[in-house]
Amino acid sequence: MRTYVWYTGNISVGTSIFTMFVLEKELSTVYPEIDIVATPDGSPVGMVLANNCSSDINAWLGLFREFCDAMGLQPNMNHLFNVLFNQALEADADGGGLLSYGYYSGENITGLAKGRPLFVRSPESRFNLANFMRVHLFTAFAALRLGMDILTQKEHVTIDRILAHGGLFKTPLVGQKMCVAALNIPVSVMSTAGEGGAWGMAILASYMVKKEQYEGLADYLTTKVFNDAEGQEVYPDSADVIGFALFMERYTEGLAIEQAAVDHFIENWKK
Repeated sequence: MRTYVWYTGNISVGTSIFTMFVLEKELSTVYPEIDIVATPDGSPVGMVLANNCSSDINAWLGLFREFCDAMGLQPNMNHLFNVLFNQALEADADGGGLLSYGYYSGENITGLAKGRPLFVRSPESRFNLANFMRVHLFTAFAALRLGMDILTQKEHVTIDRILAHGGLFKTPLVGQKMCVAALNIPVSVMSTAGEGGAWGMAILASYMVKKEQYEGLADYLTTKVFNDAEGQEVYPDSADVIGFALFMERYTEGLAIEQAAVDHFIENWKK
């Protein structure tokens, strides 16, 4: 028996990452990791926000671009993203025993006051390009997953499906498959997935002008905005889900390493 019903939900992936789901009822208690907000038409929403997501991925892609420039290749950045992201699909399911924290700032969900981008491996880890890319995509969803676990395990929320958007999904399927592995639920990505907040604001403004023609915001979005939108839904793959679970064991156990980096890596190299 469900305590809550997820009627609609979305995940936004960028510099930070968050999920928002319409709730049927209030949560049983207050959680620092979860914000209660509302849809534009006033429906209650549970929001899980992680401060860090794609910044470290972008930094590593910048390093690969510098290498290409040094080799005289001068790659197109979209092509470089596509090539490197697709490497993640060839990786070991758990990322080959590698570990990464893309913490450019503190992370409330994991209790870190500051951030230190960190990449860790053991001599036994399978250190190759595919695993390197997969683990950096995995870690982009990891803190969010811990917040989502509060909803699913403590509040017994059942999540049916999610709509994803953000720049990480511009490369077809890759980010979507990593998201599915992380959340273990079907994830849909539409052709508009790369559009940002300004587009959403324009949609709301259009609704305010035309709202008398519709039963509500949900009706407007369903029948007008997304009625003909092209999209693709990906379902969980058991190997990917198990692989992400193994990665999460390393991630949670390794938080002490991240805390040590915060405590002992002194930012005085410019002095």
